[in-house]
Amino acid sequence: MGLFGLFSQKDTTNEIKEYLENDAIILDVRTQIEWDEGHSEPAKHIVLNLIPLKIDEIKSWNKPIIAVCKSGGRSGQATQFLKQNGLDVINGGPWQNVDQYLN
Repeated sequence: MGLFGLFSQKDTTNEIKEYLENDAIILDVRTQIEWDEGHSEPAKHIVLNLIPLKIDEIKSWNKPIIAVCKSGGRSGQATQFLKQNGLDVINGGPWQNVDQYLN
């Protein structure tokens, strides 16, 4: 990992901690099989391709969101879509990134 990658990871860590302190909802966008294999206990699960159909439900949470998946790719797509729909959301990357900061 290069020098810029280190700064990027630190910024992401601080952002995750800040969002969790502000009562963010963890949104796991992985498949049902991946979810069943392990997930953050407080996370909500909506498979990536269903997010457009569930946008009203997601907006009704009225909280900041940390999107997670297996590697950060799908959560990045979810983050982009949710931001375009006016939500306060960050890409948490792999779900374990966020899980390590819970309690």
